[in-house]
Amino acid sequence: MRLAVEPWAPEYGSPTEEGGYAPQEPAVLDLEVAPKDWEPLSPGGEPVGTVYFVDGVQRIEANVVVTLDSGEARRGRCVSYGAGVVRCDGRAEVIAAEIRHEFLAPDKAAGDITTRHGTFAHYGITSDESMVFVEALHKRMAELEAEVARAAAVGPDDLLITDGPLSGRRHGVKHAVGYVKTHPTPYLPEELSQRVVAALAPGQRTPVFRLGAGRPAWYLRLPTPILHGWSGAVRCEAGDDVSGSELFSLADRVTASLPRFASEGHKDPRAPQNLYPIGGLERELKRRLGDSRLWFRALREATAA
Repeated sequence: MRLAVEPWAPEYGSPTEEGGYAPQEPAVLDLEVAPKDWEPLSPGGEPVGTVYFVDGVQRIEANVVVTLDSGEARRGRCVSYGAGVVRCDGRAEVIAAEIRHEFLAPDKAAGDITTRHGTFAHYGITSDESMVFVEALHKRMAELEAEVARAAAVGPDDLLITDGPLSGRRHGVKHAVGYVKTHPTPYLPEELSQRVVAALAPGQRTPVFRLGAGRPAWYLRLPTPILHGWSGAVRCEAGDDVSGSELFSLADRVTASLPRFASEGHKDPRAPQNLYPIGGLERELKRRLGDSRLWFRALREATAA
């Protein structure tokens, strides 16, 4: 028996914490090589010169109760969210960022909320059930991420890395890649996880596989002390319109390019998976959201008037 303390700060959970989710369909494992021939792969070629990173942040500013003229009470939610793009080409620069403030509420409770610090524009939702709020905010943030990514003018030889599963968030860029830091769902058979993922050296990847009927994906290991088989492992996802040698070349380019952005434990509580450009962009976007206490106070003043 061997014990290892996860390097992530406990308040961020664990990158290997299982979420109790089982994939709807088994992974297709023979996309690049037959399962019996799976082994760690070292990418050929040089890292990509220019890499773009896309990320978003969100925050609930206040929960609102809307009492209609009929006396019926409905729930609403004031939210702030933002998205941005960092370009890394020898230096890191935020080249696009946008913040929005919205009031999520059913259509019959429509109306903007104007405060002394800004306006929360009404966005209609189908009901005031909790999951409807969650899904609406996720949708709005994904749409904003796509907008700022399209403004980045990513070149054909560049990479665009979006934080989180790709899940249709292609941003209009063919070689967009989803970057997943945690592993709540076990996509690979345990035998391949132990034989291949656990054997990855930093800078190596698994063969490409397909997430059931969904997107092609692969695991790679970032530079980090290897405390257990999943230390520093991340999952990357490509669009389903990239295939064959083009797909395998993309996997190699991503695997060769990401290790140089891996964070270190003394600088980031989610090292090494929270890449420096993503962590820096998150901090900048949260700064631009403004002070949550001021927004809360302003919303209470506006609704009390």
